[in-house]
This record gives sequence, structure tokens and C-alpha cells, in this order.
Amino acid sequence: MNEMQGLFKIAVLPGDGIGPEVTAEAVKVLKLVEEITGPRFRFHSGLIGGTALDATAVPLPAETISICNNATAILLGAVGGPQWDSKRREIRPEQGLLQLRQRMGLYVNLRPAKVLDSLIGLSALKPERVRGTDLLIVRELMGGIYFGNPRGIFAKNGGRVGINTEIYREHEVERVAHRAFQLARLRRRKVTSVDKANVLETSRLWRDVVTRIGRSYADVELEHLYIDNCAMKLIDEPARFDVILTSNMFGDILSDEAASLTGSIGLLPSASLGERTALYEPVHGSAPDIAGRNRANPVASIASAALMLRYSCRMENAAAAIEAAIEKVLKRGARTPDMQGKKRAVTTSRMGDLIAAETQKLLKSSKFRAA
Repeated sequence: MNEMQGLFKIAVLPGDGIGPEVTAEAVKVLKLVEEITGPRFRFHSGLIGGTALDATAVPLPAETISICNNATAILLGAVGGPQWDSKRREIRPEQGLLQLRQRMGLYVNLRPAKVLDSLIGLSALKPERVRGTDLLIVRELMGGIYFGNPRGIFAKNGGRVGINTEIYREHEVERVAHRAFQLARLRRRKVTSVDKANVLETSRLWRDVVTRIGRSYADVELEHLYIDNCAMKLIDEPARFDVILTSNMFGDILSDEAASLTGSIGLLPSASLGERTALYEPVHGSAPDIAGRNRANPVASIASAALMLRYSCRMENAAAAIEAAIEKVLKRGARTPDMQGKKRAVTTSRMGDLIAAETQKLLKSSKFRAA
């Protein structure tokens, strides 16, 4: 495939709201990486979400599926917006993303949350409590209550009943657990598995399987926490966590809680990995209230591109250079409007320019120069 020649096909799905603006800045940085390292990427754009609904009447068109099937990695902006809220559930913009995850077999979601010293004043917590926080949430992405059947709202005995079904199969827990332990080996060698095993049978299965898998990773510490206890400790002692492994819904909730630790959800990237491809997107939504105003924070999208370089392209030097560039630019005081500060806020495109220029400088330095 293309990777043999060092070329990677990247599907770019800007999506809705601020998606196109922040994705453009991520692509800008990737193209600058190419200037230093040589031709690496072939970008192919596609529609998803509300913009796809408007153009094709479906949230995930066949053409987009084809582009993604042929891609090494997928770079996504955001989906959704109030103008599509009245649509039937099966054709809402968000269904485009859920369908894409299923079709591409993206079974694990990685959401890092690191508190930078330069932004510690923006955290919802006191500096002394949040300092040193550097955690990775590993969320199972294709099972659990979001996908289980039966589901729906039904008429019963003269009233309505809402039903959602939580299902986990042993192999689904096994594969995401292996990923979590492997990633912990590259970090501080600790996995916190989060469940509700005192109440839920799915969580009892989860805990049993994770415990068994953990025996194969004797060099990694494993602890189990109930979801409510973990949510409390994430506020009380956030720096105690390394890798948090959990189910689809619990991971969804905890990762947004972790976002408040960093000071802005506009800073947090994510990676959704499968066996043959991966999808990279900022954690934030489409923010339709600021769409088209050059006010969005592109850092999470640029950081997602760095994760793409790390996990899909195996370009660790370039990934590390982008992440270091983000830290340097933020340390120098650049802020978008979502991050409070005394200085005048910079625009979306200006923040992208600053990070791109710093990335270029770092990639030319001896520390980050590709071997």
C-alpha cells in the first residue's frame, strides 16, 4: 500500500459548525510537516453530518465511505447543529459519526488530558490540586448501551417506555483491555479500570475479563474503581491517574469531566483506533454559535493530527514536534477566546499559523529532526 513509499492517504471530513475552520488549521500544520520531511500525505475530502444531510439526504454518503475505506487515517472536524435537531434519530448528523465508527471497526477511543503549567490558571480546580495531571482515557467505542438492542420508545399500558440495552461481549472487553495495558507500558505503567460491578452484570464481566488480561502484563499495576468513585477522585486527585480504561458510556462522561481539568475542551484531541484504520477528531462539538467567525480554538484539531502522525503514520518525531509547538505557543501567551486571559485573543487562523511556524522551527532542530 501507499505506506510502503512513505505516502499516506488522509480522508478529511470537516463536518459542521466550526469543523471546517479547525480542520483547515490541522491540515495547514500537516502540510508544513511535509515541507520539512518531504511528500507524505494525499488529502481526500468528504461530507459527513449535517452538511452531508443537506447535500445528499444522508449523514454518511456512499462517496465518503469509499474515501474512508481507502484511507490510512481519517481527520474529522465536528458534526451536528440545531438546524438538524428535528430530524429523525436515524438520519441525525451524529448518526454519520456512529455509522462511520461501526463501518471502520473503530473499537477503542483514546482521549489524553494533560494540564500544562502555562494554562494551570484556567483549570476548574486549584493549581495545587491539578498540577501534574497527565492521563489517558481508553474508552471502548463499539459496544455498550449506545449500540445494544432492543432500544427505542414504546407505548405500553397506556404510557410510553424508553428502552436502551447495555451489552458487552467478552472479546470486546479483551481487545480494548489489551490496548490499555500496551499503552500504559509506554507511559507510567498503571491502569485504572472503571466499572459499576456492584450493580451491573456487564460490569462484572468487564472486571473479570480485565483482571484476567492484566495477568499478562505483570509490569503494569491494575486497580479497579467504581464509576462514581472514579468521578470523585478525578476531581480530588487527578494527578494519581495514568491510563483509565472504561466502557463506552462511562468513557464518554469521564472524558468530558477530564476536559474541565485542562481549562478548555478546545485543547483536547482524540483518536479512535481499529485494526486497519483510525479516526482523529477534537473532543469538542460543532459550536454553531461561533461558526464562521474565526474564533474557534484549533488546538484540539491540530493535536489530533499529531496523534494521527503517531499512531497511523508512525511519525513520532513530527508528532512530538507538533505537541511541543503547541505547548511553546501557549506558554508564550497565545489564547483563543475560549481561554480567558488578559491579552487580546488571537483568531483561529492566527493560532494555526503560530503553531505551524513553531513546528517548522522544531522539526529543523537536532532534537526533532527525522532519522
